[in-house]
Amino acid sequence: QKAKATFSDSLMESFTNPDLKKIISKINVLGPANLPTAERERFNTVLSQMDSIYSKAKVCPPSEECWSLEPGEKRSQHFVDVCNMWSQTWNNIYNLMIPFPDKPNVDVMDTMVAKGYNATHMFRVAEEFFTSLGLLEMPPEFWDKAMLEKPTDGRDVVCHASAWDFYNRKDFRIKQCTTVTMEQLFTVHHEMGHVEYYLQYKEQPVSFRRGANPGFHEAVGDVLSLSVSTPKHLHTIGLLDQLTDDAESDINYLLKMALEKIAFLPFGYLIDQWRWGVFSGRTPPERYNAEWWAYHHEYFVSFILQFQFHQKLCQAAGHTGPLHKCDIYRSREAGAVLEKVLKAGSSKPWTEVLQEALGTDKMDASPLMSYFEPVTTWLQEQNVKTGETLGWPDFNWVPPVPEGYPEDIGKITDEMLAKQFLEQYNSTAEEVWNAYTEASWTYNTDITEANKEIMLQKNLEMANHTKIYGLEARKFDTSDFQDESVKRILTKLSDLERAALSEDDLIEYNNLLASMETLYSVATVCKDQSTCLPLDPDLNKIMAESRDYDELLFAWLGWRNASGRELRSSYKRYVELANLAAKSNGHTDNGAFWRSLYETPTFEEDLEALWKDLEPLYLNVHAYVRRALYKKYGPERINLKGPIPAHLLGNMWAQTWSAIMDLVIPYPDATQVDATPAMIAQGWDPKRMFQESDRFFTSIGLLPMPPEFWNKSMLEKPKDGREVVCHASAWDFYNRKDFRIKQCTVVTMDDLITVHHEMGHVQYFLQYKDQPISFRDGANPGFHEAIGDVLALSVSTPKHLQSIGLLDKVEDNKESTINFLMSMALDKIAFLPFGYLMDQWRWKVFDGRISSSEYNKEWWNLR
Repeated sequence: QKAKATFSDSLMESFTNPDLKKIISKINVLGPANLPTAERERFNTVLSQMDSIYSKAKVCPPSEECWSLEPGEKRSQHFVDVCNMWSQTWNNIYNLMIPFPDKPNVDVMDTMVAKGYNATHMFRVAEEFFTSLGLLEMPPEFWDKAMLEKPTDGRDVVCHASAWDFYNRKDFRIKQCTTVTMEQLFTVHHEMGHVEYYLQYKEQPVSFRRGANPGFHEAVGDVLSLSVSTPKHLHTIGLLDQLTDDAESDINYLLKMALEKIAFLPFGYLIDQWRWGVFSGRTPPERYNAEWWAYHHEYFVSFILQFQFHQKLCQAAGHTGPLHKCDIYRSREAGAVLEKVLKAGSSKPWTEVLQEALGTDKMDASPLMSYFEPVTTWLQEQNVKTGETLGWPDFNWVPPVPEGYPEDIGKITDEMLAKQFLEQYNSTAEEVWNAYTEASWTYNTDITEANKEIMLQKNLEMANHTKIYGLEARKFDTSDFQDESVKRILTKLSDLERAALSEDDLIEYNNLLASMETLYSVATVCKDQSTCLPLDPDLNKIMAESRDYDELLFAWLGWRNASGRELRSSYKRYVELANLAAKSNGHTDNGAFWRSLYETPTFEEDLEALWKDLEPLYLNVHAYVRRALYKKYGPERINLKGPIPAHLLGNMWAQTWSAIMDLVIPYPDATQVDATPAMIAQGWDPKRMFQESDRFFTSIGLLPMPPEFWNKSMLEKPKDGREVVCHASAWDFYNRKDFRIKQCTVVTMDDLITVHHEMGHVQYFLQYKDQPISFRDGANPGFHEAIGDVLALSVSTPKHLQSIGLLDKVEDNKESTINFLMSMALDKIAFLPFGYLMDQWRWKVFDGRISSSEYNKEWWNLR
């Protein structure tokens, strides 16, 4: 509000400092703060309520205990936590389709357990990964304050792993109900990738403390996981005794990756299509469900970017040979490339960040296609051999045509005045953002009503701060400013986001989010009055390991009944308030606001083109997996010309399919990359997984995790009974030293990759920690995830797993290669439609094309 009042459009146009213009423009965007107080409060209440419902929902089978989404430690230690509730990745059904079952599968969970890994060690492993790249170590605040495990004190927490920036340039955390599994190790690296991002841009103005676009943060987290998940890396860090390097093992590995990465692509794409539709009003509340099924771009973008980053980092590391075997561990040259991306935060348009790092300003699917080329060819051969139908013509599904990109802008005049204004904003924002992040961390690592109330109050204070400075930023005219950073920050500040809501609406909005997150985190499914199962690990275990059709359906439906039904009314109100905030900031709807973060007029069209490039690969993976499931479950449950029932793909969301690799493995006799047994056998615990990840980063010249990371992160699910949000996440506490990961890490290869992914986020935090707070974010919303995942591309290679002692040998033959790439495809390729369709659905919900009465129907129509 101050920015709007102080800096007129004409004043901002006279500014010569482009950065000043940018900062004022950012401050001028009030977001939900633009709403009246009452509406802001309602908006916040709706968000809180939906968050609570999502976090606490449980599925209760008849005569059994209820299951929550995230499990307790006693259950998590007995299985690999790789399932998915949303069919966005399919890697949890990998065991159903292992191409070459007789070849080793890389799962180092047993080795991690055997080596005494705990959550903290997993984060230390992740930190070492970052420092090995020459990146920053986690600060003391991270280790002191992060929630690295699910609390055992009985409190409810949001277990979903997340990285947190507390905006004081020192406090960065991760909230993760970490369990000692390979998958959780990867998640730790992913979340720490977010924190690394925070650390790198923490000195940026607060308006720039974000990814270059909404996808950058996720890309950063995931790009690290690409290295961390490699057998080579797992071997290097002592979690894999022997590397098997042959074509069959490669196919096993790549199929597992495809079930995660490729299966997610349509999900990532369509989720925002739906949301944009809702925010724009094209999807009315009564059609929310229908439009969702008739159809997350942040994640879709990150999946494309992570492979672009991975290719560049591998080139910098001097890697030769197939991209899926690249491990950038200990390559400071690769770390230097990554550091450059991270430090920029969102201080520049993401296209400039991409150009400077990769030599191109365009998203390109070819590195992803190159990565999966061996398993692509193999899948085509297998699908031709069995006469598979690509796609599901019986259901006549076609991705929607993207809508036009909305225009929005913020403006400014006296550049020196703008700089003074931004100095004041940056210093105050760090304090306010840190206070909110601390409160949010406390709530996510101890879900209680008292903690929620404190968090909501701090959120309201942050929104008020955003609104005051955002309105001031809107008064600047930056057209003549010379400092592009000033111009960029002002533009960011000018969008008040949800602070544009009235206080009442904002309170409601925040309460809705908190409540929905809480419900999601604590929801359980009850078999009887005494046995209720949470999502993590119980329901996730069932989805990943069970091959009983009815049990899978019970868990799948039960969790949705326990969470989704409860969330529906809250989500409807959340959409209304989010759209109200977006419109108050000049956007047509909230989906348009989300798309604006990519700063690309042709964003929707670009995503559509990328999806069209990737669709043939996905269809081949889909057809092959469908045939494998047909063999398992029979014609009465699998239509060879139809879609795959979502509950059979090893993941609660069917977003990655890695868990059914055993059912689809191309060459069972060839090597299958799975470091989990080695991890357990070697006594790995979550802390060691993070330490190994940390070594990976430092090995390529990146920063080690600071003391705060190790002291404050939640690397394992707490054992004190409290409820936490187990979903792995990296946290930037905005004090330039406190960065944390929250992860309920289990000792599995998948968690090892997740550890690297999360630590990739933390590395991002570390690299841009000195950016103005407005720039402490990924270059776009997909960058953070891509950074995390690109490292996982190295970590997941047999070569890397062998180098860290998690794989005895690496077999280099066609069969092993196909196995490896198949495992990767089950992760990466399977995710593509999920990631794509998730946002298609959300965009349509936001713009009104999907009404609330058709949320479910339209989601399945899209799927």
